[in-house]
Amino acid sequence: MSDTPPAGGPAPRIRLVDVAREAGLSKTTVSAALNGTGRMSEDVRRRAREAARRLGYRPNATARLLRAGHARLIGYAVGEFAADGGSYLGSPYFARLTSATAAAALERGYALVLLPAGCGPEEWADLPLDAAIVADPVDHDPLIEDFLAARVPLFTDRSVEGRPGAHWVDVDAEAAVREVLDHLHGQGARRVALLSPGTATRFHRAVTDTYLRWCAGHGLTPRQAYTDGPGDGPVLAAVDALLTGPGDPPDALFVLAEAGPPLVLDAVRRAGLAVPEQLLLVCASEEPSAEHTRPPVSTLSMAPAAVAVKGIELLIAALESGSRESTGALVPTRLEIRASSLRPPRRAR
Repeated sequence: MSDTPPAGGPAPRIRLVDVAREAGLSKTTVSAALNGTGRMSEDVRRRAREAARRLGYRPNATARLLRAGHARLIGYAVGEFAADGGSYLGSPYFARLTSATAAAALERGYALVLLPAGCGPEEWADLPLDAAIVADPVDHDPLIEDFLAARVPLFTDRSVEGRPGAHWVDVDAEAAVREVLDHLHGQGARRVALLSPGTATRFHRAVTDTYLRWCAGHGLTPRQAYTDGPGDGPVLAAVDALLTGPGDPPDALFVLAEAGPPLVLDAVRRAGLAVPEQLLLVCASEEPSAEHTRPPVSTLSMAPAAVAVKGIELLIAALESGSRESTGALVPTRLEIRASSLRPPRRAR
């Protein structure tokens, strides 16, 4: 009987012994080389890997996972988008956070399973998740409570600090906001407005508290507004309302709600204000377009890649040690000061 499969049928599975024969090595040596274990020269390890690549060999993942006792899958959801029908991948911040998290996990041999925002245990309970990630959870987020109740190790923000099985990475919201406000004040701004997302997260609450304390400490009247949802549209509408409302317009604007810096700059101009001559502007943004506008827009980066890498490091360390002790870390933000928030020098008469 021929070993050739019928036309259109599956190709015969390449076995480890086939790779060993191709490489001229023992089956044991090839197995160790492909798993990154054993003591051998780099030349031998390379021969094994090249032979496996030529033949199209793939290890039996199911058997390996059964032997290891876990599936190496991590559930991933974004709490902030639970009440909104849009996709968080449309946000440059969440897109970068998600891709960096997936890359960091895969580097350690784990894969992300993207979960719908606001999903419940009935949707993920049958998945063999080793751990879970809830990015930017809302206050009293049910996703967090469900995962912890099921004893699924969790990585999220600082709201879970000290809870067994919970690991957190966050940015220092107070330090980040004060850095922006102090910069604007140092440039002569005295009517500094803050535009925040209208979502109830620990980070946004901390930002508001810091802004109000900063205004009180400088004897300034707070000028704060909120968006009515995520995305460029609600942010631009809120910018327009802030700048065209009654009374003197702000002389500085810190847009914490995420929107494209070129769009924010256009909205300011439509309101009849020149940047930076009449209004200093800083946007919380991960978009590279900010440095290519006229003028280039100052941005505050929330360091999504650093958050992702550190969070995966803490989560997998706990998975591999079996520890239920809560761990956490703060990562620094980065303020890129550009022309939009620098008061131009006065021209000599």
